[in-house]
Amino acid sequence: MSLKLAVWDLDGTVIDSREMIQAAMVFAFEKSGFRTPDFDETRKIVGLSLKTAIEYMLPEADPNAIQRVYEDYKTGFVALRSNPDLKEPLYDGAIELLQDMVADGWLMGVATGKSRQGLSHILQMHDLEKYFDTHWCADDGPGKPHPHMVQKNMDELGCFAEQTVMIGDATFDMQMARAANVHALGVSWGFGKAEELIEAGAHDVHHDFAGLRKGLYAFGDKVTS
Repeated sequence: MSLKLAVWDLDGTVIDSREMIQAAMVFAFEKSGFRTPDFDETRKIVGLSLKTAIEYMLPEADPNAIQRVYEDYKTGFVALRSNPDLKEPLYDGAIELLQDMVADGWLMGVATGKSRQGLSHILQMHDLEKYFDTHWCADDGPGKPHPHMVQKNMDELGCFAEQTVMIGDATFDMQMARAANVHALGVSWGFGKAEELIEAGAHDVHHDFAGLRKGLYAFGDKVTS
C-alpha cells in the first residue's frame, strides 16, 4: 500500500489565530515605540519565524530594536491569551477532516512558523497531538520558505515528495512546498489571498473545508492508484 502524507500549517489553516497575532503585533510595536502595523502588513509575514518576520516588517531597525520587539511580542502573546475576548478557535470543519484522514490511513505532519513552545501550547489547547505523527517548527532549523520542515516530515515518516501534500494559507507555505517538490494546496480563509497563493506556486486553492477535503482525497487517490 502506498503511503500518503499530509503536512499541515497551523495558523490560518487549522486554527483561526488572525485576531490574536494582530493584537500581539500591535502590542509589541507600540511598546517598542514603532508605528503599529495594520492587519494587511501583519498578514503578509505570518508563516515566517518570528524574528525573521519582525526584521521583514522593520527593515531599517537595528538588531537591538528587533530583539526588543521580538521579546515584547512573545510577552504580549502570552498575556493576551488570558483575555477572554481574544481566542484561537479551530476553523469549522478542521477537526472532522483531521479525524477522517487519520481513520483513512493518512500520515500526518506539521510544518509551522511557531516556536516549539507555541506549537506545544496550541496542540494541547485543542487536543490535536493525537492527529499528527510528527511536527516541525521554527526552532528546528531553517524556517519557511526553506524546504527543511517539509523534508524533515518526509524523512521522519519515510515518504517521498510525490507522496506528500502541503496544506497552508500563506505564500511562504506554497513556496516551501514547491521548494520541497511536493503538492501545494492553498486555503483562502487565513492570512493569504487566493491570487497570492497561486502566484506563490499553489497547485490549487480551496475556499472551504469541503473543497479542501475533495482536493486532498483526489491527491490521495492519485498516490495510491
